[in-house]
Amino acid sequence: MSTIRQPLPDALAADMAALMEAVAAETGPLPDPTLLAPGEGRALSERLNRRWNVDLPAMAATAEVTLPADPNLGSAAVRMRVLVPDGAAAGALLFVHGGGFAFCSPESHERCARVLAVESGLAVLVPDYRLAPEHPFPAGLKDVVASLRAGVAASAPAGVRPGPLVVAGDSAGANLALAAILAEQAAGNPAPAGALLLYGVYGADFETPSYRQFADGPGLTRGKMQRYWDWYVADTAARADPLVAPLAASDTALAALPPLHLMAAGIDPLLSDTLALTQRLAALGRPETVRVVPGVVHGFLQMTVALDQARAALAAAGAAAREMIAAG
Repeated sequence: MSTIRQPLPDALAADMAALMEAVAAETGPLPDPTLLAPGEGRALSERLNRRWNVDLPAMAATAEVTLPADPNLGSAAVRMRVLVPDGAAAGALLFVHGGGFAFCSPESHERCARVLAVESGLAVLVPDYRLAPEHPFPAGLKDVVASLRAGVAASAPAGVRPGPLVVAGDSAGANLALAAILAEQAAGNPAPAGALLLYGVYGADFETPSYRQFADGPGLTRGKMQRYWDWYVADTAARADPLVAPLAASDTALAALPPLHLMAAGIDPLLSDTLALTQRLAALGRPETVRVVPGVVHGFLQMTVALDQARAALAAAGAAAREMIAAG
């Protein structure tokens, strides 16, 4: 039976508040990256994420591979970061980074990905998919589908052994991870062993309880999410496509999904998206339980170098991935 926690009061945990205050004191006032030209916003986002990508967990091997473009699918050539932990099991975890469909990269999420590699015992593959607004839907999704299909085989030179695949993603990356599974399911292709969906964006309804409660943050805001959506899918009518907004998927499609591990941040405009997805799954008799981490903001998984809650949440995600592999 699914466990669904209601939105929490907007009270930051003490360590989350202290960390945000320390970062603000260090950086001073900053522009909203979604109000800059995309390239400028992207550069600012990369710079701000550098602080979290220090003291990187050691890997047995790291590499970069390139998936060739697939003209039949419509994917571009995809650069993929490969992170292989000590004693990695066969198979891999495909981690789709977040960033509002428009920002971030394998580099911005490297520490998060390395922690997932250690906690799951799996090689982690991080694709550098195409970003909006230069490449709106479905460009990035097609790159993720290509990575799902061919990532493990392409990573063999880096030491990744054939085996089961778990798909993961944070924020917009969770949207793309889930949409990729739905797309492969519709095409009649095999499903991965499971998916780790971490504070994902699954719909474009900006009047949900959490969007109202946390419209102005702290952290992510409703305005930023509206701008991200305008970059990714400007046509609001097109947002009813389940491959754009997975909450629009049919009961049949949701019921057929592989096992899911759902996690949300307690102080996040996107909290209601995860709760709504969990409610849909519960109504279908699915066994998933959502883990809501109280007192933390959207994006907290980037902060494993400084935040216990981030390390604990990724440890739980890694354990879930191991269970998915064992069950498969």
